[in-house]
Amino acid sequence: MRLSDRIARLGTETAFEVLVRARALEAQGKSVVHLEIGEPDFDTPPHVCEAACEALRAGATHYGPSAGLPELREAVAEDSMKRRGGRATPEMVVVTPGGKPIMFFAILALVDPGDEVLYPNPGFPIYESMIRYIGGVPVPVRLLEEKGFALDVDQLCDKVGPRTRLIVLNYPHNPTGGVVPEAGLRAIADVAARWGVPVLSDEIYSRILYDTPHVSIAAMPGMEPLAIVLDGFSKTYAMTGWRLGYGIMPASLAQVVARLQTNATSCTATATQIAGVAALRGDQSPVDRMVRELRRRRDAIVEGLRSLPGFQCARPRGAFYAFPNITRTGWSSRALADKLLEEAGVACLSGTAFGEFGEAHLRFSYANSMENIQEALGRIRAWLERPAGGGSETRRAQEELAASRG
Repeated sequence: MRLSDRIARLGTETAFEVLVRARALEAQGKSVVHLEIGEPDFDTPPHVCEAACEALRAGATHYGPSAGLPELREAVAEDSMKRRGGRATPEMVVVTPGGKPIMFFAILALVDPGDEVLYPNPGFPIYESMIRYIGGVPVPVRLLEEKGFALDVDQLCDKVGPRTRLIVLNYPHNPTGGVVPEAGLRAIADVAARWGVPVLSDEIYSRILYDTPHVSIAAMPGMEPLAIVLDGFSKTYAMTGWRLGYGIMPASLAQVVARLQTNATSCTATATQIAGVAALRGDQSPVDRMVRELRRRRDAIVEGLRSLPGFQCARPRGAFYAFPNITRTGWSSRALADKLLEEAGVACLSGTAFGEFGEAHLRFSYANSMENIQEALGRIRAWLERPAGGGSETRRAQEELAASRG
């Protein structure tokens, strides 16, 4: 069977590949601590589950509108205006099975072959994958580790030009936990409005912030006709398996995205959408408790990583990922991630899974129990320090790194 040429341009999400490798090791009897997958270890709030069960018992098992149930679109618009500011109406909302379709549909609707798309690097790998898949030209914008992995706004603004058809933002950021300061958002909004370039703002972690409130570029002056907000329920409400996301965008684009959904998936599951209404309009205390616990875990994993030989770690300001710099260990990102999985029993991701600028870093998800985080840190330390194996290999890698630098 001959595959199309475009399939060769399609990337993947390495977290799922590492998860498969880790499960295979577990099947062989090896203990593995899972810090690779970006999935909260909390349960979906009970009132959300009960709303879905009641909906199923009441017969919510049929097709719904491609753009989403009116009651959920209304709830999303209300929630967005309350949390983000700016205008949002049900006509501007499209509900999708997970957040990725919004990403994919927006790129499909706006980008032709040869058009440039600016996106963060290191960043969520599906951005670059989708840009390349449809023939666009990915233009990476580096994150600044020395500024807590804030986006290099000056570099982004300098790269906007006549071939730019879309700017992709993500904050709080995967894989670093960085955010974009409000002044940076205003600068990006100004350049986007000046060139008439839409901005896809991936705000899936917008409720998981530790130090400052979320500010959306969609609320900036001049952004109403250009902003596309991607959000969903997977992270905030621990609903990864429910597959429920949404986009908020100009109504004219929402109609196009809904038509793409008609062609791709028909619609999002009806009972799942009713659960989404309960999530947005119901008790928010489970979200608050989860964020408090994630802050506690963040502090623990950052302190632990900073104490490891050769590790440096910026403090994440949101999401649930730590992105330590491992340059001083002498290891490459991929080699060390492989060793930690195979020999130490700790599953994490190489920074290169998030783009070329992710080299010299690893990503650890701390959406796991404090007990497991401490166990993983202990295993990594023991592997790095053991005389035979990790310790000696680390010293050799450090020596080779030093020699390569002259």
